[in-house]
Parts: sequence; C-alpha cells; structure tokens
Amino acid sequence: MTEGAEDHDAAARIEEARRIFAGPIAFLKSAPDLRFLPDPVALEVAFAGRSNVGKSSLINALTNRNGLARTSNTPGRTQELNFFDVGAVELQGGEVTPPLFRLVDMPGYGYAKAPKDMIRQWRFLVNDYLRGRAVLKRALVLIDSRHGIKDVDETLFDMLDNAAVSYRVVLTKADKVKASELQAVMDKTASQIRKRPAAHPEIIATSAEKGMGIPELRAAVIEALG
Repeated sequence: MTEGAEDHDAAARIEEARRIFAGPIAFLKSAPDLRFLPDPVALEVAFAGRSNVGKSSLINALTNRNGLARTSNTPGRTQELNFFDVGAVELQGGEVTPPLFRLVDMPGYGYAKAPKDMIRQWRFLVNDYLRGRAVLKRALVLIDSRHGIKDVDETLFDMLDNAAVSYRVVLTKADKVKASELQAVMDKTASQIRKRPAAHPEIIATSAEKGMGIPELRAAVIEALG
C-alpha cells in the first residue's frame, strides 16, 4: 500500500470511529464484584490506570460527553468496574437493542493512601475480570506523560500478560510536557513494553484537555474490536 493510500485508509478509520462515538453512549451499571457483571452480549474495551492519571477525563473526551465518566472525590476509593453501552438504541415500547460494544472503566490503582484491604480487593476484582471475561478484547493502560511507567503499572502489565489480555499504552496529559520530552517518554515507554507478550507495540499520546490524539484513540478502540 502506498503512503497516500495508507493516509486515506487511516483517515477513513478515524471518520468511521468519530461517527460511531457520535452515536448513543450510556452508562449501564457498576459491578463491585463478578456477580454483578452484565451479560457478555457485546465485546468490551477496558480502561485502566493509576489514580489521578486522567482516566475519567479521557473517557469523557473520547465520547465527547462531559459527565459520562465521573471522577471520584477520593482517589483510589472507587473499587468498581463501570460499564458503558456504545450504540445501543431504545426502540418504541422501551426495548433496547444490544450495544455495538462496551467501554469498561476499571478502578484506579496505586493511590498511596488506599488501605491494604482495598488494594487487595482491587487486585482480586481486576484479576478475576481479566482472566474470566471472554468478551474483553483489549485493555488501554493509561500512563501520565509527566511520570512514565511506574512499578504499579508494571504490576498491571504482569497481570495482563499472565491473563493473555491484549493491551495498549496510552499516554495522558501530553500537553503538559514539551514535545521533545514527550518523544523521549514515548521512546522509553516503547522500549519498556517491547518484550511484553501481550503489549501492542504502538503508543498513543493524548490530551483530554486539548483534544490531542483523541481521534486516533477512537480509531484504536474500533480497531481493537476487530
């Protein structure tokens, strides 16, 4: 494929993703443990990241909705999986069509003041979800551009690798660092994940505040669904 054809193909994927995310998106439910998971009627893409990495802001920017994902007043305290239906349409009579796919907001991790039993609860919930959810197609792991990969992120990478769940690193708050610093973080991050078996080799740099990388991230979500 020529460079021009590749650019056209990429633009078409971005436009298709924009159209899908411009459609109906709604909060479905929260699941504090596996008993409350929704029926696996649609493929899922999950978002994971340290507390304060900007996960809720990124999900809101991705869906172009201000209050879809709500930030917790106490970082590290929300220990639930939050599910959002994308593309489900309510028909006459109140019946709702199955969603095209689902976004899953996973509980934040790595908050220093979180009690040990809460950290243990997070590990059990996330590990059980990753290992037992056949419809989960990919996890997007959010990393703060200003700080890079931390030990707690490596712990999640290990869990994803062991569960054989494909994941892709997404850098957040890319507008907060200089372009040269951002490239250095991207290069270092790529080097750190290169030998990990379940990691996608390409990294996306984003800014929820400036809209940077959001169209590409939407396209990446659609691409992950296969």
